[in-house]
Amino acid sequence: MSGVTAHFQVEGGRLLWRGDGETVVVEPWGRDSVRVRARLMHDIVDHDWALLAPAPVATDIVVEDDTATLSNGRLRVVATSRTGIQLQTGYDRNFCHLAFFDVDGRLLFQERDAGGSLALVAREHRPIPGGDVRLTASFESAPDERLFGMGQYQQDVLDLKGCTLELAHRNSQSSVPFVLSDRGYGFLWHNPAIGRATFAANGTQWFAEATEQLDYWVTAGATPHDISRAYADATGHAPMMPERGLGFWQCKLRYSSQEELLAVAREHKRRGLPLDVIVADFFHWPRMGDFRFEEEFWPDPAAMVRELDELGVELMVSVWPQVSLESENYAHMKKENLLVRAERGLDVHMAFEGPSAFLDATNPRARAFVWEKCRENYGGHGIRTFWLDEAEPEYGLYDYDNFRYHAGSVLQVGNLYPQHYARAFAEGQWGDGETEVVNLLRTAWAGIQRYGALVWSGDIASTFAALRAQVTAGIHMGVAGIPWFTTDIGGFHHGDPDAEDFRELLVRWFQFGAFCPVMRLHGDRLPTTPVSAADGSRRSPSGGPNEVWSFGETATPILERYLRVREALRPYLRSVMREAHEDGQPVLRGLFHEFPRDERCWTVKDQYLLGPDLLVAPVVEASARTRRVLLPAGASWVDMWTGAVFRGRGEIDVDAPLDRIPLFARQDAADRHLRAVRDALRADGTDELRRSEA
Repeated sequence: MSGVTAHFQVEGGRLLWRGDGETVVVEPWGRDSVRVRARLMHDIVDHDWALLAPAPVATDIVVEDDTATLSNGRLRVVATSRTGIQLQTGYDRNFCHLAFFDVDGRLLFQERDAGGSLALVAREHRPIPGGDVRLTASFESAPDERLFGMGQYQQDVLDLKGCTLELAHRNSQSSVPFVLSDRGYGFLWHNPAIGRATFAANGTQWFAEATEQLDYWVTAGATPHDISRAYADATGHAPMMPERGLGFWQCKLRYSSQEELLAVAREHKRRGLPLDVIVADFFHWPRMGDFRFEEEFWPDPAAMVRELDELGVELMVSVWPQVSLESENYAHMKKENLLVRAERGLDVHMAFEGPSAFLDATNPRARAFVWEKCRENYGGHGIRTFWLDEAEPEYGLYDYDNFRYHAGSVLQVGNLYPQHYARAFAEGQWGDGETEVVNLLRTAWAGIQRYGALVWSGDIASTFAALRAQVTAGIHMGVAGIPWFTTDIGGFHHGDPDAEDFRELLVRWFQFGAFCPVMRLHGDRLPTTPVSAADGSRRSPSGGPNEVWSFGETATPILERYLRVREALRPYLRSVMREAHEDGQPVLRGLFHEFPRDERCWTVKDQYLLGPDLLVAPVVEASARTRRVLLPAGASWVDMWTGAVFRGRGEIDVDAPLDRIPLFARQDAADRHLRAVRDALRADGTDELRRSEA
């Protein structure tokens, strides 16, 4: 249908409404999905922050006087236009109200109503001097709906209904503004501005500090599977995880020399322990922003990479986007506008180990510059896995209004930074012919998954409370479209390898890590070790030991067992990673993802599924030696330790001695592709385990 009506226009398969200076556009954007944009006094703009160009879909738009209906698969949008004299102002006012329904006519959510004499506004564009607006979008939603996603906020909360979340990145906070509702829809706030989201009982609000226009995307799906698939189609699928991402990654803060790092890799192989990746962490460089090894401590990187290759181990190197004022690259990058700029005061953004400024990852020339340096100084030695730290970026003070990027002010576009930082390396590697990209970042935004980003949960505490929060963080990140997720096993901040309470935490976290998308041991352990150059000058210190043999005679054999369990898991995990790549499904997923009809599965926050078939119930309480486990209805479950079979219809109490993580598999999968995992769990068991099986 085309032409002009009194209230709506239909152009190129999309619905337009204009009134009171505002232009609203609703258009199909992929199967079962629409994109909504609105702008004051201008035509809408086609920002591709996260959304990709959609494949054509068959849609139907019907306009009947003041009502227009756009139908796309399972989603139906009803737009209602109203024009009339407002008594309080004495002149015509024009309004357009949007409501979203599923294919069966059930209301999913709608824009806030004016509320009669309250004269409320659903789309509030409040002008800011200079051209942008402060934007608030208000919606009515079911008070009893349950919401998931949004990235990670270091809180032990599964259902986000009732939460207010900052739309901004911080160290250990990733704002990925996609939310899934148990009512059957997904909503992406397609706006990288600093702001907040409030999911209250009396409505939902999205707020942007500074932006050009309203922009969001909605999809409807019968199941979480459908919603995840549509979201991945809209924002990009993760690549296939390279083989090195399926095994064990070893790291500490920090190996201070080439020889120290090689000694750890050699010891792994001497002990017959699996190892896929070992990490050269930060301050292996002379100055931040030099993007190269310091020769005194790392005299022959090419020889190091060759020896690691002979051991079957990949080297990952840390790259920070911070450039020290003393760096050999600072003057050039400052002159060529390749750095973030402070809006006022001193143009220094961080002062850890000396004053520095951040690379402007939103600038294509800056991305090309940093990749060229890393290609020359790392890639030239055969290194192809990068740890892109500080990806928020981590300003010394999170004064978001004090910094500006090539793409705009941080208030307007700040949340784009990690996506563009990942893009710099992925596009550089792809351009050089590398086909197996996986790079580690500390934060994420929508669409980052398509650049091979493995996101970890940041510098978190070494506590059981932090461990509990990682389970919910992993579930939410999976919902938010980030299938590659990991944590610092044991937590980051300190932890004493000689302390029994920390050893218990480390064991429990290691068990959880063995069943994460990527298994990675890292942390700043006690005691701190000073590091000096040959001339006596100071270097960044190193933390204490953090290898699997560092935590005492009781812990070491348990950790070694779970390394072998991880190896046994590799074929199954490979298939799950392929599902993430091809179908957009999370790797670590909430119970509700597979069992949406079991009401209890929407409330369980301390269990999860690794892929479709493996139920993991980590022990997240100190001194616990049992725990309750919910077995979802709709399947029979095999205890991977004992072989006992349970019908999934309730909770059971499970033994969980220190060496055991409660683990169940769907009965039809236990022998089909998880037999090796079961055998690895039971091998070399303790006397207690043997007695329990007898």
